[in-house]
Amino acid sequence: MSKRTYELIYVLKPDAPESEVADLHKQVAEIVERMGGTIEKTENGMPWGRRKLAYEIGHHKEGFYVLEVITGSGELMKEIDRRLKVTEGLLRHLIVRVDESTIKADRARTKRTEESRRRRVARGLPPDRQPGEGPQGENEDDSGDMMFDGADMEA
Repeated sequence: MSKRTYELIYVLKPDAPESEVADLHKQVAEIVERMGGTIEKTENGMPWGRRKLAYEIGHHKEGFYVLEVITGSGELMKEIDRRLKVTEGLLRHLIVRVDESTIKADRARTKRTEESRRRRVARGLPPDRQPGEGPQGENEDDSGDMMFDGADMEA
């Protein structure tokens, strides 16, 4: 089984005591540990915590938000989803796979780099930019450069 990264966000009732939040986190942590996953990060304070809901859920206008970043298998997330569906005091939960966007971004970056190298070779230039040849580093976007049209030159 491959390990993937997921974000789990759940919203509890706004009047949920701190012990209830801790118990739910403990339940999730036990499931993750039992099924061979890891919890990378847990945020239940700022900027999460108690916030206004976008719409009313069961006569509640606010909720207590908790974000957890979990690395594990799809089976692990199915089990967490199954358990959260029957949990008392939980208004909503959402599980999102976040490594997919990272993979797509890496694939697009590689494609863009290879295309740039191919064009440079076709023009008779070395495949990679040389020192002093335009923008260098991570962001090779020329959009921030000022255009010079020569209109300000003195005759």
